[in-house]
Amino acid sequence: HWKHGGIIGVFGYGGGVIGRYSDAQEKFPAIWAFHTLRINQPSSKFYTTDYLRGLADICEYRGSGIMNMHGSTGDTVFLGAVTEQLEPIFFDLTHDLGVDLGGSGSNLRTPSCCIGKARCEYAMIDTQDMCYEMTMHYQDELHRPAFPYKFKFKFDGCPNCCVASIARADMSYIGTWKDNIRIDQEAVKAYVAGEITPNAGAFSGRDWGPFDIQKEVIDLCPSKCMSWDGNELKINDAECVRCMHCINVMPRALRVGVDTGVSLLFGAKAPILEGAQMSTLTIPFMYTEKP
Repeated sequence: HWKHGGIIGVFGYGGGVIGRYSDAQEKFPAIWAFHTLRINQPSSKFYTTDYLRGLADICEYRGSGIMNMHGSTGDTVFLGAVTEQLEPIFFDLTHDLGVDLGGSGSNLRTPSCCIGKARCEYAMIDTQDMCYEMTMHYQDELHRPAFPYKFKFKFDGCPNCCVASIARADMSYIGTWKDNIRIDQEAVKAYVAGEITPNAGAFSGRDWGPFDIQKEVIDLCPSKCMSWDGNELKINDAECVRCMHCINVMPRALRVGVDTGVSLLFGAKAPILEGAQMSTLTIPFMYTEKP
């Protein structure tokens, strides 16, 4: 029942507002319009409670009071506002909260990143700094659609890919390492002996039986670059594809390398009917010096 598209917005912007008009206006006059606003989320979605209350107050006072935390690109979403309230909402967001609208339509969408070095021991690039820099640099492309289709940046600190950049970003930035996986052989033996819980306890709560390094790590390595002789774990790092499965299972025994940088990938999308289509690795490794 909703016409939707780039038919409404705030002055000077071509993106950020998705216009929605009802085809049953006579029947439901109170929701003749139910426009959606996308709001640029903080990097890694760090909020203070005061900031969240500010967002909720604006949405409740000038809109429907319904929010979506978050859209698939990351934006905070206000669901439902009439046309007359769009400019006041935009004014309140920018002047009172110091936050801008996100992207919508055929433009650069709001860049998004994982929790990064703020809280994650695996992060090999400063995802928040890169996300912020790219957001600020491409303000014009973010707010004034000039592309034939939307375009998404996503920043993942490691191949665990917590913002799913490899499946959902036109340009993916994924932290990686160039040298060898660091191995603590004594910790490996402790895992095998059952002294350390595998997967950092993520699968506790059921009796899965004793940890089997051959079955749970070696046999699941996609490039078959690992071996365990009962006393020593060996990795042929030249064949390693950086999937991080072994590191996830035995985080106290295995660590990413120290020569870190970023991989650049292009072309992913996640259409509803076909499912996720993975991006293509284009630049396997580069360092991430500023700018």
